[in-house]
Amino acid sequence: MKNTPIRSDEKKSFIFWFLNQYETKLRESNWILTYLANHNKLLRNVHFVRNARFCPRSIIISSNCVDGPAFRFYRNQLVTTDAEKAFHDIRLNPLEPLFVELDFQNWKQSPQYAAVLEENPFLDDDFYITNKDRENTKEILNYTLQLQKREKLVKAIDQALDERNQAEFLSLTQELHELDTQLHNQPIH
Repeated sequence: MKNTPIRSDEKKSFIFWFLNQYETKLRESNWILTYLANHNKLLRNVHFVRNARFCPRSIIISSNCVDGPAFRFYRNQLVTTDAEKAFHDIRLNPLEPLFVELDFQNWKQSPQYAAVLEENPFLDDDFYITNKDRENTKEILNYTLQLQKREKLVKAIDQALDERNQAEFLSLTQELHELDTQLHNQPIH
C-alpha cells in the first residue's frame, strides 16, 4: 500500500482495467466508477483503500465473483445501498475525499490494485493485530524478560563464587534452577 499520492491518470487506468476485468453486482456501480474515471477533479479526491466502512465518506463495490454486499455508501454514520443517493452525493461534493473499496476475487494478487491502493488513514495502528498476535507478543516478551533475569542470576552466581559466599551461591543456584525449569516448560509460538 502506498502513502504517496496516486496520480489521477493512474486511478483512471485502474478503474477502466477493473471494469474490463470484472462484472459488478450492481450496474449502477459501473456508472459511478465510469463517472469517477471521467472527472479528473473528482479523481484527485478518490482514494482506493481497504476497510472503507471506517472512512467518513466511502463506497464499497463488489464484483459478481465474491460474496458480500453489492454496494454500500457510507456518509459519516449513515449507510445506504442506494447507488443513486451515492451518485448524487459524489456529484454535489466533488472536492470532498471519497474512499473506494473494490471487492473482487484475488484482489491481494492484483498488481493493478496494489498500484493505486493507499493506507486507510482512519484505521487504528493495531487494526490488523489479532488476539492471537497479542498473546504471542506477551509470551515472547515474558520469555525475553526471563532470559534477562537468567543472565543476571548467572552473573550474581559468578560473583558469589568469586566472593566465596556459599549461602548466596546456594540461594542463587536454586533460583536459577527454578527459572530454567520454567523456561524449559514454556511454549513459544
